[in-house]
Amino acid sequence: MKQQVIDYELASPGAQELLTSSRLAHLAYVGKDDTPKVIPVGFFWTGAQVVISTATTSPKVTALSARPDVAVSIDAGDSPDQARTLSIRGRASVEIVEGLTGEYLAGAGKIMDTEALAAFERNSRNMYDQMARIAISPSWVRYYDFGAGRLPHFLQKLADQNSP
Repeated sequence: MKQQVIDYELASPGAQELLTSSRLAHLAYVGKDDTPKVIPVGFFWTGAQVVISTATTSPKVTALSARPDVAVSIDAGDSPDQARTLSIRGRASVEIVEGLTGEYLAGAGKIMDTEALAAFERNSRNMYDQMARIAISPSWVRYYDFGAGRLPHFLQKLADQNSP
C-alpha cells in the first residue's frame, strides 16, 4: 500500500515536471555536529532515486554515511497560485566512484547545450578523480499544487471547514 502511494505521488505530471526539469532541490539532513542542515543541491532523477553527486570531501558525505535519513524538497512558482512542491523523505546511500558519476553529467545536461556540456565535462574530469554518489530512495512522497487546490491534508481540512 505504501509503495502505491509513493508511485501515485511520483507519477503526477506536476511531480514529474519538478523531478525532470528543476535545477535545484533542498536537501535536509542531520550534520556531524547533530544539528539540522538544509542545503541547495543539484540533482538528477533516475526514475527511482534522487541522485546528488558531490566531492568526496563534502561534509554531507560524512554526515549521510552516519545518518542516512533525509528529506528533499523541490519547489517552483513565484506566486501563491503557481506554488508547487514535491516533498520526499527517504534514506541516502553513499558510494564513492572513480571519476564523474553519470548523473552529474546528466543533471548538467538539463541546463546546458552540447558545447557548454562538453566544456563542463572536460573541466569536471580535470577536477574530480572521484565523486560521492548520494542516492536517495523515497520512502514517503507528497506532491502539492497550491494553485490547483492540491494542498497538505491539514490545509485542505481547514479550507473545507471554512468554505461557505
